[in-house]
Amino acid sequence: MAASPGALRRAGNEEFRRGQYGPAAALYTRALELLEATGTARPGSGRAAGEPWAEPLSRLCPGAGDAAAEERSVLLANRAACHLKDGACRLCVADCSGALELVPFGIKPLLRRAAAYEALERYGLAYVDYKTALQVDCTVQAAHDGVNRMTKALLEKDGVNWRQKLPPIPTVPVSAQTRWSVPSAGAPGANTPPATAPRGEPDQTAAGTERARTLKEEGNELVKKGNHKKAVEKYSESLQLNQECATYTNRALCYLALKQYKEAVQDCTEALRLDAKNVKALYRRAQALKELKDYKSSIADIKSLLKTEPKNTAALRLLQELNRA
Repeated sequence: MAASPGALRRAGNEEFRRGQYGPAAALYTRALELLEATGTARPGSGRAAGEPWAEPLSRLCPGAGDAAAEERSVLLANRAACHLKDGACRLCVADCSGALELVPFGIKPLLRRAAAYEALERYGLAYVDYKTALQVDCTVQAAHDGVNRMTKALLEKDGVNWRQKLPPIPTVPVSAQTRWSVPSAGAPGANTPPATAPRGEPDQTAAGTERARTLKEEGNELVKKGNHKKAVEKYSESLQLNQECATYTNRALCYLALKQYKEAVQDCTEALRLDAKNVKALYRRAQALKELKDYKSSIADIKSLLKTEPKNTAALRLLQELNRA
């Protein structure tokens, strides 16, 4: 007898609890395909942070949403957690956007998409999602911490006028603010805040993810002080808990400073496995390859970078140096 979507979801939760994120994602995908085969609602193209919400009121009211749509939203949010743990941040964003289109203002997809945006260094979008999550539930500490981090990052990036560059923050209706206290008949615990999530669901490792982020920030501070060797240790500890593209590129920067060019290439390659168009990974790998006198590969990385950012002055300067080598 074929497994039901609910059974597949529970099996996925168990795999996630064991740290098997790939198999868990595969089980969630099977459940989604089964729901699709039965003709249930599918999300559209997804909505990024800061875009206006235009969902039917029935989806915002407690108990009024379609059970199948809610189940699909949960599965997308759970698969997004797998992508986030594996460092596939763009896939995480896509799944969270799909989950939010089905059930707007869900705490879990908002927080996961915010974390993915943060890892992709899209701090404005991360800030919007963290602030939106706080409108839904002002007691979520992870959202408060995220807002503080993004405020600091945006201030450093855009200066004192950083708020003027933010996308609009959606206004969460009262119905969405109160709905989390009402259990869903279609998916028990589906959209409860992370602190009350049932055992075995993806939020079990939230503490590890937060610890990884803290270690990464400690590494960043050490880099600012010029202590690259100690920073490598912090980034390495962070990566043991959560493989994140930005952590790999940060450690690669340290390896470049320490003249450990082969290690820098390896870290950038890992980062590009997670985000094939990551500009920092392409640039730093090109730098390392240049030092290793692999000029052909270095030029190839710079040309790939310039397809994404044709006016990147550092990359154009490095390309000139490589052409003279």
